[in-house]
This record gives sequence, structure tokens and C-alpha cells, in this order.
Amino acid sequence: MEVLEEVADGSVAEPGPRRRRRGRTAALIGAAVVLGLVAGTCAGYLVQVDRAPTKLPSLSQPSLAQAGGDGPEPLSAARDRRVKTDGDLRKLLLKKPRGARDAEYLMGDDGWLNLAGYAAYNKKPGEMFGELVGDEFRRAAVTGWRVDGTYQVEIRLLQYRQEEVLGAAERAVNSQYWAEDEDRTDSWAVPGTGDGRVYVHHRPEAEPGYAPVYNAEAHAWRGDIAVEIWVSDTKPIPKAKIMDLAERQMERL
Repeated sequence: MEVLEEVADGSVAEPGPRRRRRGRTAALIGAAVVLGLVAGTCAGYLVQVDRAPTKLPSLSQPSLAQAGGDGPEPLSAARDRRVKTDGDLRKLLLKKPRGARDAEYLMGDDGWLNLAGYAAYNKKPGEMFGELVGDEFRRAAVTGWRVDGTYQVEIRLLQYRQEEVLGAAERAVNSQYWAEDEDRTDSWAVPGTGDGRVYVHHRPEAEPGYAPVYNAEAHAWRGDIAVEIWVSDTKPIPKAKIMDLAERQMERL
């Protein structure tokens, strides 16, 4: 219904357009959309109910013919590296050369070296003990000899469980880091080992009252075993000596 408005002079003004409430049209459109979606969903559901179910493809695969003959024979003890490393670890160490004598001082007892004994050899045995436990240290075997009273060799095989940590590889890499940190040191890769290296230190260790001592070392790993080789002499140690020891020891693994 139109409303006539009276102006100041007493005349009647023409009716103007009515104002619409804002948002009413948008609300109506939104409600219509919702009703349309609901109706469409219901109609689609009714259509699907009346349809016959579609058969799914079979999940089974066609039967495969089984190969005939016997399966492969198990590896012999000579070829199965696991059999070798789970046995007497001392048998994998290099043998003492003919004419050589036992080392004056050798870590361990009867060729075996336990966790506490190996950690005690470090400058910080407490920290080393915890590190070895975290690296899943299992056991170690050791041998050594001396020739002419001054040339000495010590070899250690460190075995790790390696259930969650590659302890053997980490031990070799860590030892290589400290070997390379020495002054006046040359190093070479050990053929056939991937990451194995030998180190010759040209700066001798000198203490008052004692002859200077030259050192060389080798660090490598294979499987769950890390290899450490230490050589000392009162004369400079040639590369050929430490390299020969490293190559022959790795071949036994």
C-alpha cells in the first residue's frame, strides 16, 4: 500500500519507491540452493537403490605353475660369511709371521677384548664406554707381534650387533677422522674395500729418554666388523708395510 506524505505547505507529495530490506533476496537464493542440493541427493540415492549391484573384478590371480626340481643348496661354511663371523673371531685375524715374537703389551686376554677393556684404552674411557654401548658393540678379537725388538704390529677386529646402528662403519669412519687430523700424515685407499684407508705419520712421537717412535695405522670395515691395524717402529714406516697388512687382513674377512 502506498503512503502519501504531507509536506510543509499542506500539499501532498507523490509516493516514492518502497525500500527493500537488504539481504532478503540473497537469503531466498541460498535457501533454494540448499533445497536443490538436498533434493538432488535424495533423487540420486533413490536411483542407486533401484539399480542392480555392479560385480567387482576378481582379486585372485591366475595360478602359476610351480617350478620343478630341488631348491638351491645352502651355502657351505667356506662361502657363508655369516658362519665365519659368528664363529671364533680370532681365527679371522692374521697369523703371526714366522720368526716374530709376541707383542710386549697386548690388549685383552687370550685374544679376546671385551667392551670395558677396549674403552679403557681410550683417553676418555667413560665417554668411550657409553659410545660403544650406543653403537651396539658385541665383541672384539686382537693379535700382535714384534720383530727385531722395535717393529711392532697390533690388529683388532671389532664386531657389532648392528640391529639399529651400523656400528662397524661408524667406528671406521670415526677412526679415520682422527687419523687424518694428525700433522704430516699421508693416506691411501685400500684396494677392494671401498672406504678403507691406511695412514703413515711422518712426525714421530718423542719422549725424554726414549727413541722416537714412528706410527702407521689402517681403518676399514666389512659387514659387521671394523678393522684396526697399528704399526710402530723406531724408523719411518713405509707405505708398503701397512698396506700389505691391511690388504691381507681384509681378504680374510
